[in-house]
Amino acid sequence: MQKRESEAVVAVRKPPVGFGLRSLQLRPTFWQGLASFVIAGILWEFTARYVVDNPLFFSSLGDIAARAAALWQTGELQEHIRVSFVEFAGGFVLAAVVGILAGVGMAASSTARGFFDPWVSMLYATPILALGPLFILWMGIGVASKIAVIFLTAVFPILINTLVGLTTTDRILIDVARSLGATPQQIYLKVRMPAALPFIIAGLRVSVARALVGVVVAELFGARAGLGFLIINAAQSFDTAAVFVGVIILAVAGVVSVAALKWLERAMAPWRFENVDD
Repeated sequence: MQKRESEAVVAVRKPPVGFGLRSLQLRPTFWQGLASFVIAGILWEFTARYVVDNPLFFSSLGDIAARAAALWQTGELQEHIRVSFVEFAGGFVLAAVVGILAGVGMAASSTARGFFDPWVSMLYATPILALGPLFILWMGIGVASKIAVIFLTAVFPILINTLVGLTTTDRILIDVARSLGATPQQIYLKVRMPAALPFIIAGLRVSVARALVGVVVAELFGARAGLGFLIINAAQSFDTAAVFVGVIILAVAGVVSVAALKWLERAMAPWRFENVDD
């Protein structure tokens, strides 16, 4: 009898077969996205070879890959990627930090919200392209001016989404926390911030796309390297394949960044995905 009970205990404690492998399995959405890219690649190649068939207007994936390899062999492509990555990382990280902190501050104080809200609306609607020459004049043609352009392009979606998430938290949750004796700081950390997390992640995802566009915009003015610089120079010299090299690298960077933010959201707010079949 005791032997059977001990065997039962061991059976309960023993993890199910394949438990570790199951956690490493790729989600169905990954395969669906991969299939969409494969189909898009087939249509792209078919269009380039049989519909347009003019490398001046449209390049095949083979021509784009060959042009990328040529740029890589000369070391030019690596330098463009490095410069754009430094500019993007600096501008986006700064935008994330400032946007989240500013959103928290405006959500915590109605006075600050009333004072800064018109400025946020005004600057958000300002065409950053028009401010590029001013940043060059103020900061020079180095990395600082490019980071400033990317920062202003990306910061406002993060700020606005953080503010909306913190100010639209369910009042019932806040009242329950207060009735249990939670302090304002605990309410912010335990109730408001978790509730606002999906809004913040959504703002970050929007800002990733805007920051990548900001890279190209920033490199319109006085740039000496970068993917935006590559795209502009290639377009001026009618090097269509090189244009697509820069565009595809930026697009892949956007996909990877959004996937990383999705993973971050799953890690920080797993309860949102418990009943999601993906």
